[in-house]
Amino acid sequence: MILQLFALGALIALAGGLVLPTREAERHMHPEYRADPASRWVERSKRAYMPEMTFSSQRVEQYADYWRGIAHQTLEQQLESKMRLNTQLAKNLILFLGDGMSIPTITAGRVYLGGEEKQFAFEQFPYVGLSKTYCANMQVADSACTATAYLGGVKANYGTVGVTAAVHMKDCHGQSQPENHVASIAEWAQRQGMATGLITTTSVTHASPAGVYAHIAHRNWENDADIKADEADPTICEDIASQLVNSQVGQNLNVILGGGRQNFLPEHVRDPNGVLGRRKDGRNLIEEWQRQHTNSAHYVHTRRQLLELSNQTTRVLGLFAPYHMPYHLDADVQEQPTLEEMVQAALKILQRQSAGRGYFLFVEGGRIDHGHHDTLALRAIDETAEFDKSVRWARTHSSMEDTLIVVTSDHSHTMSLAGYSSRKNDIFGINDGQLAADDLPYATLSYANGPGYNTNYLKEGGAIKRKNLRSINMKNKDFMFPTAVPLESETHGGDDVAVFASGPYAQLFSGVYEQHFIPHAMAYASCLSDSRSMCSDAGITRRPH
Repeated sequence: MILQLFALGALIALAGGLVLPTREAERHMHPEYRADPASRWVERSKRAYMPEMTFSSQRVEQYADYWRGIAHQTLEQQLESKMRLNTQLAKNLILFLGDGMSIPTITAGRVYLGGEEKQFAFEQFPYVGLSKTYCANMQVADSACTATAYLGGVKANYGTVGVTAAVHMKDCHGQSQPENHVASIAEWAQRQGMATGLITTTSVTHASPAGVYAHIAHRNWENDADIKADEADPTICEDIASQLVNSQVGQNLNVILGGGRQNFLPEHVRDPNGVLGRRKDGRNLIEEWQRQHTNSAHYVHTRRQLLELSNQTTRVLGLFAPYHMPYHLDADVQEQPTLEEMVQAALKILQRQSAGRGYFLFVEGGRIDHGHHDTLALRAIDETAEFDKSVRWARTHSSMEDTLIVVTSDHSHTMSLAGYSSRKNDIFGINDGQLAADDLPYATLSYANGPGYNTNYLKEGGAIKRKNLRSINMKNKDFMFPTAVPLESETHGGDDVAVFASGPYAQLFSGVYEQHFIPHAMAYASCLSDSRSMCSDAGITRRPH
């Protein structure tokens, strides 16, 4: 009877078009590898050809004791870092934001550093969590609504910064209503007398840094010309650059470093690169900033000027490019400082100006995102490595006892690592584990969509075929990696991003949580904003919870 029922079920499944699992199907899912000295290629199925695997593991890795030793060492580190919770006041706060730094970006970056076993500095932080990145109205987020979340503690609509979800994109009237404004953690810190600053490798008026000080209905409204182009009134909805110079938060920032000069200059004025400004109102916001502050405040536009700032400097505005700063791989080392150098200069000023009250610093590695949008994986991952250098410097030059450092991303991207490559295989090369069904190799890194489609396919006899990647220099920094769907710009991904934390109350950042939780947890650690109900009036001693 049981056999009859099984047979009947099988017939019903086949009649319904269902495919029952078989051992052969399982073998296709998980291909075997073997060395074949007689032939370079070993046929495993009609859909894939497996090369002889030539990589040899390090001899020490062949012994079980090697792996057990690593596990025991990790266990000791975990016990040491987690047996004693640091519940001291976080006098200083640093939020590092790798724009578009997805988890696959981190994984690929390890191989770029030298191998799958490598670690970024922030990966050595004791606490790790996952942040859910969606906007109030969108499944996949942009850098604007996410900035409002991880800096302002409120989920917002796509394309808007520093305003509640009551404001939709290009809603000039909604932007102008104070009740719709969202205060950032930088504003919370300033209320308590802390020194504050922002650093980015993009324009200082871009979506992520704008979350520190701006309230804007459209992330693209970086100057008044942008607002007029959308037929809105810049006298009602102030542009982002103007808010940086004139808002209370912007005026109180001790450090502003990044690109974006053209958004501060009139359209008839050229910057040091010969690029005309974009402002139609005739205002020179750089000069306005200089007039607002004392002689101890300095405007700089070169690396040398930044590194030679005197110890008496109380504020600095550094704009090192007409718009975004160049990728690290393209930068003129004489003109543009590295992200690490900007962090070094900023912390010197903030530590002096904090006057014992502490500081808040926002640091963005913004061009990771841009590399991914153009499917320039090499650039994106190199930017990640540069970003990590600044994290490493900040952590080694600050106290674990009183400085909370949080490292995260605003959203992911569609890049993935695929296939069965051997250990140490070139992360920017072809997969050395199998050929595709068209008998051609494929890249280890690829994107779900983006401009790389057009550079990796060709038409022959009316049919679309993939190019042979063996004939392409994939290590060229301008090589666009393959994509499945043709788009002018690769999109963000909707998956969670990692959050790494070290210092006082870093334990709050473990688990899975909404992205807007991040500034509230940082504020609790430092006794800021609404979290001050848990602290004494002096903001130094925490009351028992």
